Amino acid sequence: MTTNVFKRSVDDVLRALFERSTGELVIVDPNAAVVESLIDVGADYEGELPTLNVLADGRLLKDVMDDFLIAGEAADLIDAGTMTLREIEASADNTLVVGEDELYAIVTADEHVAALAADDDSFAADAYETYHGRWADATAFNLRTPALSRVRSTLDEDIGEPVRADFDAVLASLETARGDGDGLDEVTISLLVAAKNDVLLYDISKWGEDIGIASKATFSRTKTHLEDLGLIDTEKVPIDVGRPRLRLKLGDDRLREADIDELASVAHRLLN
Repeated sequence: MTTNVFKRSVDDVLRALFERSTGELVIVDPNAAVVESLIDVGADYEGELPTLNVLADGRLLKDVMDDFLIAGEAADLIDAGTMTLREIEASADNTLVVGEDELYAIVTADEHVAALAADDDSFAADAYETYHGRWADATAFNLRTPALSRVRSTLDEDIGEPVRADFDAVLASLETARGDGDGLDEVTISLLVAAKNDVLLYDISKWGEDIGIASKATFSRTKTHLEDLGLIDTEKVPIDVGRPRLRLKLGDDRLREADIDELASVAHRLLN
């Protein structure tokens, strides 16, 4: 018989449930915080991670996945076959974690989080059959963000190891990568890191389009916006045939003088 779990955070509760689980889990109607915790804990989990079949509101998933950091880690879990994201049509009364012979309701109260276990094995088995069936029939959520591991490997191969290292350092300094006023989006981050390393706009935008971050047009529009604000400069580089290409450079002394782990915070202040 399963027992209740009491912890200080959702992360700790989920980690404890993963350690108990012997098979795949269906996570039913999680809120945004639980979805983020599932991805964070799943990405860093050191043991054998159970398959996490997430059944959540589509609009909530879209909002959570607007953060490049979260979406990229989710894509890694999906690529590894340890997570699925599907859209629920009818909500449950609580966030549920359902296994073949276990059923928990996630409850938060003040500074504590609990996973309250069902004490009837037959009821837990019926719940698994019900919600696993609902998951099987649900529409898969369309996550368009590329996996962070693929972003890093292709950036290293196509643009260069110093750029990839700076990209990693900037991401590590961020709590969010939304570009909605709370942080910088993935295109802005890519352009700033490219400018720090004197990369051609053509090269970084082609890489970004090929990997699925954004179109070349989006990179160009964002470059123009950053250039208008003085964060980025460009210089023309002649080529044998066709129009000269543009080399990106940082356009503000405060950015040029910033350590790499401060680049994002300095850029965010300048943008706001």
